Amino acid sequence: MSEYAQWDSTLTFIFAMIGVAIGLGNIWRFSYIVYSNGGGAFFIPYFFAIAIMGIPFLILEYGIGFSFKKSFTEIFKSINPKFEFVAWILIFLISIVLIYYMVIISWDLFYLLQSLSFGWGSDPAAYFVQNVGGSENISKIGNFFLPVAGGVILSWFILWFISHRSIDKGIGLASKILIPAVFVIMAIIVVFALMLPGASIGINALINPNWNLLFDVNLWIVAFSQIIFSLGIGEALALTYATYLPDNKNLTDNVLFVVLSNSGFEIFTAFGVFSILGYMSATAGTPLVQLVSEGTGLIFVVFPMIFSIMGILGRILAPMFFLAVLFAGISSAFAFFEPIIGSISSKTNMSRKKLATILSIIGCLCSLLFTCGISSYLVGVVDGFINKFGILLLIAVQCIIFGWYYGAEKVVSVLNEKSRIKVGSIWTSVIKYILPIFLIIIWVIGIIELFSNANQFELMVDVGIIVLVLVLSAVFYKRKSLKI
Repeated sequence: MSEYAQWDSTLTFIFAMIGVAIGLGNIWRFSYIVYSNGGGAFFIPYFFAIAIMGIPFLILEYGIGFSFKKSFTEIFKSINPKFEFVAWILIFLISIVLIYYMVIISWDLFYLLQSLSFGWGSDPAAYFVQNVGGSENISKIGNFFLPVAGGVILSWFILWFISHRSIDKGIGLASKILIPAVFVIMAIIVVFALMLPGASIGINALINPNWNLLFDVNLWIVAFSQIIFSLGIGEALALTYATYLPDNKNLTDNVLFVVLSNSGFEIFTAFGVFSILGYMSATAGTPLVQLVSEGTGLIFVVFPMIFSIMGILGRILAPMFFLAVLFAGISSAFAFFEPIIGSISSKTNMSRKKLATILSIIGCLCSLLFTCGISSYLVGVVDGFINKFGILLLIAVQCIIFGWYYGAEKVVSVLNEKSRIKVGSIWTSVIKYILPIFLIIIWVIGIIELFSNANQFELMVDVGIIVLVLVLSAVFYKRKSLKI
């Protein structure tokens, strides 16, 4: 890893870190979360979660990564050899996230091409089911969507082409191009959207506060979950990128800049999304509540419907929108891939170029399994399990390992060395006490909800993931070194 171990500048690191935070979730998830969880009232727990969890944990990841300058698994092994097993569990959970994340990127790539001719026709919902995402009918699992499979192969090729290069010439260069492009494209879209007739209908619906929900514990849980999802904290992404910093330049200050950029982007985008929804509600006479949906329903069904009725404006906005989603998705995919490459490279002593090639081929083959007739349903099942069961728990475990076994106090001097914003006893208390307790509470509630609502197929998938991750983690943990 040593020959690839540095960013060419702090600015490149910041762009890469913004790329970690700004992904698919900012565009398709945040606006729905705000609307369905108290509107304007949601911003109170949202900013509280940023202050009490998002910023403190990212600061911890920056400090740990810069202090150790090792792969994620090697850092855990350095603290205590037994902790390496925990690190491998998270690495393989991230690997699964990357596998289905690339499928979603391929959907967007497919829709980017279709947006040139509005190939989704007059019924985008049926089009998505029949040509892209499939249905929940398990009997259709043997069907495969060849165009989506082609998109998966192309998406993995793009990821490989950039990731197999050195940090500064691969991810660094790509981030400096993609992140500004995402901001510019979404700015154009939002400005257009705000000027649409009926935009105020959507904006008012988005920010209309329901203050009664502030006393609902679920609202606060959703806010904390959104910050985890949005900033990608605890997934080894920020920690890995921080290991490549050439020197300690304002670590804490950089955290604040990244967090503010991420929050600003998703709030700004939410206004654009709901302006467009308001436009359709006003022009098509469809109640806005029927248009608001999360995830694939918003991106690949509702938006194509809206673009179709916009005429010439839709012809312009549609390709720009799906291009922005593509760029945001690819920038996040880099971040998921990096801790995987770093950790396996340190275990196998394999060159970055060779390892990235092998992992891209394996990852692509696994992603192709998600292009079956229940693609969208399967992605939803795996995503829900990974986030609610695996990653959330491991974030709490990292707080305990880094806060108690290593000692969060040890990185305070590193963090404060050149930063204008200092951390101290309050920060260490948050890491050691507040965060682990709160995250475990969220995890317990999420697990109860997850397994109480799961059907037999979903339970089989969940158990399969647990077995697969534990077996692979045990193999990598037990062997002193591996030859691939």
